[in-house]
Amino acid sequence: MLRAGIVGLPNVGKSTLFNAITRTRNAEAANYPFCTIDPNVGIVSVPDARLAELKRIAKTNVVIPAAVEFVDIAGLVKGASTGEGLGNKFLTHIREVDAVVQVVRCFEDADVHHVSGTIDPVRDIEVINTELMLADLEVVQKRRERLAKDAKRGDKGAVAEEAVLAKIEAAINDGKPALTVKLTPEERVLSAPFFLLSDKPTIFACNVKEGDLATADTNPYVMKVREYVQTHLSCEAVVISAQIESDLVDLAPDEADAFLKAAGVIHSDFERGFIKAETVAYDDLLKCGSVAAAREKGLYRMEGKEYVVKDGDVLLFKFNV
Repeated sequence: MLRAGIVGLPNVGKSTLFNAITRTRNAEAANYPFCTIDPNVGIVSVPDARLAELKRIAKTNVVIPAAVEFVDIAGLVKGASTGEGLGNKFLTHIREVDAVVQVVRCFEDADVHHVSGTIDPVRDIEVINTELMLADLEVVQKRRERLAKDAKRGDKGAVAEEAVLAKIEAAINDGKPALTVKLTPEERVLSAPFFLLSDKPTIFACNVKEGDLATADTNPYVMKVREYVQTHLSCEAVVISAQIESDLVDLAPDEADAFLKAAGVIHSDFERGFIKAETVAYDDLLKCGSVAAAREKGLYRMEGKEYVVKDGDVLLFKFNV
């Protein structure tokens, strides 16, 4: 199951967003730093109307939607990498997730305290990313020190790992997070065991006030965030109003009209024993009405482990464990 950590500075709307996503009131949302210390955890099913049609075509009563585990992580502050604000504990929580949702405050409100005293979302992003990179730099440098002797005597594994770590360290020293480093698939395998904080797939959530949601595309704070993350981080930014979403918690699901979009994670058993995947596009399957008809029209195909799954692909995995 994909684990996504919700991070950001204190008082930017993390816990409010967590409550909205998980449709609970489990996370305390208060107007002071560190109202969240131990992370709140919630599991959310990802709705997809296409499942009903697939259920009909497959003639089955078993439907298991994708699920995402969200972790509401306490607000980070400048100096977290050296333990400021219980930073080491919170950084550990980030290290344990697969992806990051970084909430960025894009609204003015004198009644909601900001730890820096002013609203500057790009500055806030840089504060968070700097702490993540400093923590990663320590990990990378320690590992390179351990590899030095083996690499010097020509150990192929050590040499390859050292080369990857050197690339990452150079990028971090240049102020660039690990996720911006271009690595080959083989190099990615070597870097994966370090669970680098700044290498997590990240999406930025621009949190705006309820009254600003309709005009968010022209919100100067949102515009700055979008430009910054696309230019410097090759990431995407979305607009949310955490308070509006939180207000929908008490409504019935059909009244809330909210949805989540998430990436799928193949269970380790599938990955270990994967043979092939029988694949057909959802729209094609719907038009044909059955797998047999799709196969007759040449729309049903076999794909190997290198295939990049597309949105709407219906797959039957063949595996042996």
